[in-house]
Amino acid sequence: MERDKLLPLTETVYYILLALVEPAHGYLIMQKVEELSGGQVRMAAGTLYGAIENLLKQKLIQPVASEDSRRKVYAVTDKGLDVLRQDLERMKHMIAVTAGRLNG
Repeated sequence: MERDKLLPLTETVYYILLALVEPAHGYLIMQKVEELSGGQVRMAAGTLYGAIENLLKQKLIQPVASEDSRRKVYAVTDKGLDVLRQDLERMKHMIAVTAGRLNG
């Protein structure tokens, strides 16, 4: 299978897609990214909303209905999940090859 042109994902985009496996609004996305990354990735609001715009254009996320009309809520799309899985497999391969070279 040919690698998707969107790969490799940046660390920030990877965590945003992972955070949006469950729908979330902007502030919650920032909290989830920080939590999922063990505090390694912290985003400013401007960075997040720029990333959201790009992810919407790439059809990796989509807006979803929300009970709170003041907040935009987003969720990862099937395409976004596919790209996330492909990047996971890419990283697993890298780890296996590296471990084999360094431990062998």
